[in-house]
Amino acid sequence: MINWGRLFTAMVTPFNEKGEVDYSVAGELARKLVSEGSDGIVVGGTTGESPALSDKEKLKLFCTVKEAAGNVTVIAGTGSNSTEHSVELTKEAEKTGVDGVMAVGPYYNKPTQKGFIGHFSTIAKNTSLPVIVYNVPGRTGSNILPETVKKLSSIDNIVAVKEASGDIDQISEIISMVGGKLLVYSGDDSKTFPVMCLGGHGVISVVSHLVGRDLRKMIDMLVSGNLSEARNVHHRLMPIFKGLFMITSPIPVKMALNMTGFKAGGFRLPLVEADEDVVHKLKTLLESYNLV
Repeated sequence: MINWGRLFTAMVTPFNEKGEVDYSVAGELARKLVSEGSDGIVVGGTTGESPALSDKEKLKLFCTVKEAAGNVTVIAGTGSNSTEHSVELTKEAEKTGVDGVMAVGPYYNKPTQKGFIGHFSTIAKNTSLPVIVYNVPGRTGSNILPETVKKLSSIDNIVAVKEASGDIDQISEIISMVGGKLLVYSGDDSKTFPVMCLGGHGVISVVSHLVGRDLRKMIDMLVSGNLSEARNVHHRLMPIFKGLFMITSPIPVKMALNMTGFKAGGFRLPLVEADEDVVHKLKTLLESYNLV
């Protein structure tokens, strides 16, 4: 299996006051994440507001973060609901020097399991880069089943799956089927502890923007077999695991970064700032972790 780390951050995309991508701040954020324990960074994914970014912006982000992040793994989000477009963006991403790509299950058009296999295998055969399959049925409307993941695991450069179904039974089945071939990452921060206890490799995280050191500590404890202490960290972090998803992500995490003094900027429509009640809850949450 590929030798990738256990804690990846799905990075937000900073915007300036004009709503343009702030590449300088993106590089600064990448360095911050690495310094706080991230082994890798996923750029241009869901948390990065990928649907609101142009391909040109994504490619410049890939270059910027790869340069800023140093030796850690940088993964480019190149998936879409068009296989042809995903292939073209993946080919362009490969030229930027990233270490791999992540492709989400096609959204809106709701492919069959056979369609998923065709989609991901076509992307994989058109690149030499390692590919992460991303299952997030709550956003895409379709679930990539364990048997489909098993079939995809036979493709040499499909190396990992980000599993964000939230279904522990399904994740357990996937690990039992492909754990010796693919790295299985939790796509939900709150599921990191149980997924790793089941044999999963790690997490592609959102909360690591704010509590990366704590999450790093929990993961390292799990790897070393210190289950009791890891469980304590899990319970302590559960409020922020849940709180950063009180409304649509990445709204809470980006606003939280701004509250802590890191200027991540605003959002592109259709995402907007949270209402005052959410702002109040978010501030209270951050205060409870001494982050503001």
